[in-house]
Amino acid sequence: MMKEKEIREEFPWSKVFEQLPQEKQDEFIRTAEERVVAPRTIIVKQGDPGDSFYIIRSGKVRVFRRGSDGLERDLAVLGAGESFGQISLLTEEARVANVEAMEETHLSVLSREQFESILKDFPDISVGLVKQMSGLLMQAGAVIEKEVVRRSRTPRMSWLHFGLVIGLSLLLALVFNRSNPNGIPLFPKIPDAKAIPEISATSAMEEMKKGDTLMVDAGPEGFYQAEHIQGAINVPLSLADLLYEVTFEGEDKTKKVIVYGGTFSKLYDWELADKLVLKGRKDVRVLKGGIRAWEKAGYPVQIWKEKK
Repeated sequence: MMKEKEIREEFPWSKVFEQLPQEKQDEFIRTAEERVVAPRTIIVKQGDPGDSFYIIRSGKVRVFRRGSDGLERDLAVLGAGESFGQISLLTEEARVANVEAMEETHLSVLSREQFESILKDFPDISVGLVKQMSGLLMQAGAVIEKEVVRRSRTPRMSWLHFGLVIGLSLLLALVFNRSNPNGIPLFPKIPDAKAIPEISATSAMEEMKKGDTLMVDAGPEGFYQAEHIQGAINVPLSLADLLYEVTFEGEDKTKKVIVYGGTFSKLYDWELADKLVLKGRKDVRVLKGGIRAWEKAGYPVQIWKEKK
């Protein structure tokens, strides 16, 4: 077996783990399994259980998914210093993609126990892992979204994008809860429905026509830019306290406000509506059924248009 110094000089250490203390890096260099993979070898197979974390010391791999139609869709190409396998280890679910060596590839393989030990002792590492996952998930979303647009010619946000964003949020929460005893709630507490009534799309349109009602999209800016109710303003829940004075400065507190923008895992609309009530807004309601109900009623929706 190569000496630690020789290994470190010949192969770059993982970009995610480079912040580990030198002695910890040396420990994992000693204990990690060294594996050499021939070109066109499948290293990770979609659907298999995940029990290892892989660091690419040299070489190159491609990450791809095989759809129900049997077609392969490339998601990413990873090289020296990059890693893969963390999604299954963090979620304890099956592998979500295939990984194939594009050329002779040298890997360091950490077991589940070694991987979890790193996260336990160095929780900040989880941030880098999530960033890596975020990049891969967004690349996957872009690839599949192009296919959706090609087939439907309707360039709007797909359920895949919502799923990716929600899934990544859950991963962040899971990783954080591993290293923080206080944890964070995965599902928000629903505000009191008696204090914040709902309004149907039809009634909301009637209120909008009168000109004395603000339609507010509480979702993240990316959601709003992809698709929003025509005429609605965006006040992302995460920035509500900062944007409140700018958005509502000079507005009569008796002016009606209708909020929408929730998903099944994050009640942006209800939480923002609750904030507005606490800030003294007199008439705040949540759009029943959100943008989907509005669109179903035939009312105008502004949709992101793909650049030519």
